[in-house]
Amino acid sequence: MPPPPATPPRSLRSLDLRVGKRLLWVGGAAYPLQNITRVYTFTLMPRRKEATMLFLKRAALTLAVAFGLTIVAALATIGNQSLAGGILVFTWMGAIGALVFSAVEMFSVLGAPPQYVLAVETSGPSIALVTSSDPRRLDQLVAPIVQAIENPEAEFQVKVEQLAVNPKNYYFGDNVNMYGGSGNVGVGHS
Repeated sequence: MPPPPATPPRSLRSLDLRVGKRLLWVGGAAYPLQNITRVYTFTLMPRRKEATMLFLKRAALTLAVAFGLTIVAALATIGNQSLAGGILVFTWMGAIGALVFSAVEMFSVLGAPPQYVLAVETSGPSIALVTSSDPRRLDQLVAPIVQAIENPEAEFQVKVEQLAVNPKNYYFGDNVNMYGGSGNVGVGHS
C-alpha cells in the first residue's frame, strides 16, 4: 500500500481524516469502511444560474406585491391620508428589505468559488466531503481509502480542510430516478 500524502501545516479549518479499526473518521464523524460505496474527487460548482433566476423571481414577486399594496394605499387615501402614508412606508421598506436580502443571498452564490472535493459516499444517504487547497493531495487520498476498505489492518491519518459550504448552492451531479420501463439509454438534460 502506498503511504498517504504528507500532512500539511495545521490550519484553523483543518480536521483529521483517519482510518483505523475498520472505520473512516472525518473529523468527529465515523463511517464504517464496509458501508462505503464510492470514493472520488470532483469539482463542486456553484448554482449560479439558479441563484440568478431565484433572485429575479423574488424581485418580480416583491415588486408586484409592493405595487399592489401601493394601489391599495392610493385607494385608502379617499378615506384616511395618514393610513395611506403608513401603508406606503411599510410596503416599500419591506420591499427594499426583501430585495436586499435576496440580492445578498444571490451574490453569496455568485461569489462562491468552485471547490475541489474528496467525496466519500455510503450505502445510505450520508456523504462526507473534504477539500484541500492542493487538488493533487485529494487525488492521492482516494487510493489509500480504497485500499483500507480492502485491507482490514490498514491505518493512516492525515489533515484535511473542512468544507464549509451551503449544499443547496452547489451542483452535486445528476439526480436520476428510474421506475421500471425498458430501453432506458441515458440522462436527459433540460
